[in-house]
Amino acid sequence: MENTSALSPAFLTFLKEAPAQAAAWTGAAQALGTASELEPKTEHLAYLAVLSALRLHDGLAFHVALARKAGATRGEIIGAVLVGLPAAGNAVVSALPIALAVYDGAEPAA
Repeated sequence: MENTSALSPAFLTFLKEAPAQAAAWTGAAQALGTASELEPKTEHLAYLAVLSALRLHDGLAFHVALARKAGATRGEIIGAVLVGLPAAGNAVVSALPIALAVYDGAEPAA
């Protein structure tokens, strides 16, 4: 894994304490990404939308960083987080300050 600075403490524990399972998980995730016909920026933005809708905030920092690296703008990050608003409700709003803090280079509030 190239950059672990944006990984959550839970995922870092997973990598350290269950390396075989972590390798299987990351291998599957990478294979799914390779199989996708979406271009990288769209893939990362879609993933942010899913994380936001499912309230999986631990993954936001890592995936915001990937989206930004792929060329996503701040407005696109906002749009990805909020795209699930009609279907998932206002729960997606709770991801917004985390995603923007990471995008803007600040530490997200706990």
